[in-house]
Amino acid sequence: MHVLLIEDDTEAARFLVKGLRESGYTVEHAPDGREGLNRAAEGQFDLIVTDRMLPQLDGLAIIERLRERRIETPVLVLSALGSVDDRIRGLKAGGDDYLTKPFALAELLARIEALLRRRASRSEASRLKVEDLELDLIARRVTRGGREVELTARELKLLEFLMRRAGQVVTRTMLLEGVWDLHFDPQSNLIDVHISRLRQAIDRGTDHPLIHTVRGSGYVLRADS
Repeated sequence: MHVLLIEDDTEAARFLVKGLRESGYTVEHAPDGREGLNRAAEGQFDLIVTDRMLPQLDGLAIIERLRERRIETPVLVLSALGSVDDRIRGLKAGGDDYLTKPFALAELLARIEALLRRRASRSEASRLKVEDLELDLIARRVTRGGREVELTARELKLLEFLMRRAGQVVTRTMLLEGVWDLHFDPQSNLIDVHISRLRQAIDRGTDHPLIHTVRGSGYVLRADS
């Protein structure tokens, strides 16, 4: 799931980006309202989390302009302004939820999950499926042939990346940029180790492996070898 965080406080942004990524989300950060609006207007995000008080353009103005453009991406507003009138104003501007600072990361994650579940039930599939392998995008739960598969947040992100491109060979560069947010090869066995662990978890106890190495090219998730 692709999340846009619009937050001008450097320390708060670092904390939130880390927490979201460790929970398996792909996160992009915009440090001000103008950049946040420009990125949000591209319509490529599953969810937007925005501070209310921002330089250049405040959070509610961002929401109003998105709704004027008929961009219906769910928006969670974060604000130190916590009165009933402030919350009502945020929701009337087009926000989908309003969380008052300070807050616990666990509550933020729960609200994000609820918004994504609501969106999925309205518009898009919340599950990815390849043969007997299933990934519940909202609950972040994986099963293979009915057997629950325990994965780390990074392994979940790697699996989602592969499942969204099932049948397509993905290169090391694609994996570094899409899963690790790296734009260079660290010259390590980072990818190999994670692929090996994922393969052991997914393909253990089955005669039909789904994760294959394409020598000289990368990896592919598909039913046949």
